[in-house]
Amino acid sequence: MSYYRSRSKRSKRTKEKSHPSIEQTTKVEKVSMALDKNLSAIKTNLGDSNDVVVRRFNINKDTKAALVYIDGLADRISLQDFILKVSMSNSNRTDQDIENNSVSKKSINYLKEQATSIGEVKDVTNFKDTLGAILSGDTAVLIESYDSAIIASTRGWEKRDVSEPTTQNVIRGPKEAFTENLRTNTSLIRRKIKDPDIRIESKTIGKHTNTDIAIVYIDSISNKKVLDEVRKRIDQIDIDGILESAYIEEMIEDSNSSPFPTIINSERPDVVSAALLEGRVAIIIDGTPFVLIVPALFIHFFQSPEDYYERSFYGIIRVLRYLAFFSALLVPSLYIAVTTFHQEMIPTTLLIDLAAQREGIPFPAYVEALIMEVTFEILREAGIRMPRAIGQAVSIVGALVLGQAAVEAGLVSPTMVIVVSITAISSFVFPAYDMAISVRILRFGFMTLAATFGLFGISIGLFLMLLHLCSLRSFGIPYMSPFGPVNFTDQKDAVFRFPRKLLSTRPRLINQTNTKRQNNYRKKYGRENS
Repeated sequence: MSYYRSRSKRSKRTKEKSHPSIEQTTKVEKVSMALDKNLSAIKTNLGDSNDVVVRRFNINKDTKAALVYIDGLADRISLQDFILKVSMSNSNRTDQDIENNSVSKKSINYLKEQATSIGEVKDVTNFKDTLGAILSGDTAVLIESYDSAIIASTRGWEKRDVSEPTTQNVIRGPKEAFTENLRTNTSLIRRKIKDPDIRIESKTIGKHTNTDIAIVYIDSISNKKVLDEVRKRIDQIDIDGILESAYIEEMIEDSNSSPFPTIINSERPDVVSAALLEGRVAIIIDGTPFVLIVPALFIHFFQSPEDYYERSFYGIIRVLRYLAFFSALLVPSLYIAVTTFHQEMIPTTLLIDLAAQREGIPFPAYVEALIMEVTFEILREAGIRMPRAIGQAVSIVGALVLGQAAVEAGLVSPTMVIVVSITAISSFVFPAYDMAISVRILRFGFMTLAATFGLFGISIGLFLMLLHLCSLRSFGIPYMSPFGPVNFTDQKDAVFRFPRKLLSTRPRLINQTNTKRQNNYRKKYGRENS
């Protein structure tokens, strides 16, 4: 027992030492009055990296100063313009300042005025904050006999331009997508929602990456309980680095053990803006174009932006997505159950055809379906991982060739190829990729239940799945609402999308304070216009 206790203590010490942060590596707490001491401390912390640039210059010919920035993260043109203006300065220091070995306020103010031409300027006395600003792409101006660092916002690294969405195709609507730049993404939202009530709260997560994130919401509309829960969960994150929004998604979601997602992500600004107008909260992470939206209910994963950009009759197509959900989930299981346990349910003519097709097949229906499903999943993954130019062709042609070869070799029946094809096509219908993955995983569980207990096993699986769905919550909101608990008002935009003039309120379970979305047309213009 003592061995395990000592091993546990060693592992804890190892974990504590494995994630040194800026606070742990920085021994200097305050910016010094001595310029050389500050530069030496920066070199000690940042090492001899060749992208750390230190440019010395003089203010008023006799005051030493230095610029410190990271090459590639700071805008070099703005920096060169700033240095040129400072070098051409003819301001004078007073004799008293020279005797006291201190820099005059006039010189400091002049320097700040020149730095303002670069971007936002602020004074920082904490050395840790100075290092953090430099590593974020800002420029630190250090001056002899001045106990603060002037931080100028010079973030100017190369970034991707706004382009069309790559994972969410646009049939009708804005053809623009988020980028990897946080400020670009917030501006895309502000372009669509020109409301003074919109709020953007900034936080930094990651001991090593120091990733900037933004919590975006509309103050007069958002659910304050959901907002407080978002802040609480994000503040509890303690990790060495954040490289993608999936890191945060997994840490703040309600249930890590559930196959169903409780947070939805999108790279489309119009989708995020629509969610904000419903009272939901968006989480933007610097370095990724995928924005998290909370809360996310079961119905949200079947809604597409085009449902709201076309006439209300187009919303009937949403029913097909729910049918595709059950088709992708249950079609192989139903085939296995019927052909294995319930042959009496098959019409006689079809039963004779199925028996003729299965003659000579060496595997039972369950193994046959399992082989085809696993093979198709491998082809699908290969198509995703391969270059885009040939990936789609490999997945489609590969499925056709392997399916035909398997039938000719007598490994599977033609009917099984049709069943797997229907299942695969149905899984492509979902607007949200996360829900498609969940269905693909659960499908194998239902196949096992069908092979073991037949239709009774499928019924048990559906009951357990429904029980699990009803127990889920997304940031305090019931996952199956507006079906459980029942809310008929919110069901106007659930399975069907009612005409827009009837959608006069926001979802009541998400927003219980400011629910009015538009005037009630039935009351204002009469029933004949409804």
